[in-house]
Amino acid sequence: QVQLVESGGGLVQVGGSLRLSCAASGRSFNNYDMGWFRQAPGKERKFVASWRRGITYYGDSVKGRFTISRDNAKNTLYLQMNSLKPEDTAIYYCAASTGSSGTFDSWGQGTQVTVSS
Repeated sequence: QVQLVESGGGLVQVGGSLRLSCAASGRSFNNYDMGWFRQAPGKERKFVASWRRGITYYGDSVKGRFTISRDNAKNTLYLQMNSLKPEDTAIYYCAASTGSSGTFDSWGQGTQVTVSS
């Protein structure tokens, strides 16, 4: 059982920065693939970034602006977001892949990010 809790969201100006955190409890995520997704109102949930065995992956819309990282000692995943745009406005979710299927099966409750013009 893995519990994921996101924090760090808020209101930011265009071009500003935020750092999101995802704290895991119940089990260590040392051996888990981890990722960030986001969902804007009326739209489908989209992939943002992931960490898989030390290799990072990013969605096309955030490449060069966002950085995913993790601290296994603290059981915490981070998403550093720079040069924010209005289209980055969404609820951001942390996720973990805990099984053998390779799919993300554990999710946090989400944290709201709003980028204002």
